[in-house]
Amino acid sequence: MVRIKPFKGIRPPKEYAAEVASRPYDVLNSEEASKEATEKSLLHIIKPEIDFSPIADEHCAEVYDKAVENFKKWREKGWLVQDDTEKYYVYAQTMDGRTQYGLVAACHFDDYLTGKIKKHELTRPDKEEDRMIHVRNQNANIEPVFFSYPADTEMDMIVRGVVENNAAEYDFTAADGFRHQFWVIDDPAVQRRITEIFEQIPALYVADGHHRTAAAARVGQEKMKTNPAHTGDEEYCFFLAVIFPDSQLKIIDYNRLVKDLNGLTPEQLLAALEKSFAVEDKGTEIYHPTELHNFAMYLGGRWYSLTAKAGTYDDNDPIGVLDVTILSNLVLDELLGIKDLRTDKRIDFVGGIRGLGELQRRVDSGEMQVAFALYPVSMKQLIDIADTGNIMPPKTTWFEPKLRSGLVIHSLE
Repeated sequence: MVRIKPFKGIRPPKEYAAEVASRPYDVLNSEEASKEATEKSLLHIIKPEIDFSPIADEHCAEVYDKAVENFKKWREKGWLVQDDTEKYYVYAQTMDGRTQYGLVAACHFDDYLTGKIKKHELTRPDKEEDRMIHVRNQNANIEPVFFSYPADTEMDMIVRGVVENNAAEYDFTAADGFRHQFWVIDDPAVQRRITEIFEQIPALYVADGHHRTAAAARVGQEKMKTNPAHTGDEEYCFFLAVIFPDSQLKIIDYNRLVKDLNGLTPEQLLAALEKSFAVEDKGTEIYHPTELHNFAMYLGGRWYSLTAKAGTYDDNDPIGVLDVTILSNLVLDELLGIKDLRTDKRIDFVGGIRGLGELQRRVDSGEMQVAFALYPVSMKQLIDIADTGNIMPPKTTWFEPKLRSGLVIHSLE
């Protein structure tokens, strides 16, 4: 049902892997990237504005050209080297004692265009265009996208066999404490079987990397239109992904901060919330939501439990069941006047990896007036939404750990 294949990965020699590998382009701003980048770091290729003094506009032509120059330089210096034959790879990430094992493969853009690679977020044209320029200029997918698939027992066994019977090509713990391991699968029989298994997998799901996926598909289409002998098997038809079984993935919470109370006093907000929620004062100790439809709110130095009352949500609607929908409709819109989460400057979003103490700190500082912590979305909810062709509200899912960029690159040649 879905089409994947092995590829000739461009990747660092073992001794350089930990230094070349970097966090993704979209989790660091330019200043953070500049401080984090060591000599061989992939950040010089994915955020090349850091090589200018002062740091340049990331969207200017000189910066895009610098990315190409650096990619070429990294290959000339031997910091990135292409494998001689096509391979699949296994990439494992360990966080808080939990390990998830993904297959690194090349996915076909046609599966994205026909809906076999399913999305759950809208993309922004400007961000798509930015990613397209990088892919087009480099003629490569420098960074992977993060996909999921319905867990398959035989695929689990193959990955387990690779991991248990072979030494990892790379094995390092990054500065954030997350461990990254990487194995090479070069047995042709195993490769063929993996390809066959995925021909029976009904769909892949974009977990993280909607803009990179859309950009890769568009570049593939561009190249197809300029090739009169196009067959659909060309390398430009494929793009780089790490594909994890849904049974191993865990989505963490994505929380909200609001700058003001829309003219309400804290007491008025609490009273207004009682229309749709059971409100319980939890005191000054941090309170974590305990289940779906239970929220934590930090207001005026105190934590509150908010439990949505029956009838305020629809558990039979893939979007209506989401806590982000409940909070957006009943609190952010109705009470705080925030109509568009994408554009309103009064709201900010914080990934749960930073902890609820970050919400409390920003409210206590006076920067924000109220914070809301949500119970995490489940993989089942994400898949239900993608399967029904729906789109999640903005800032709903946060996956951690993020894929390390630079462990392997896919050339379109």
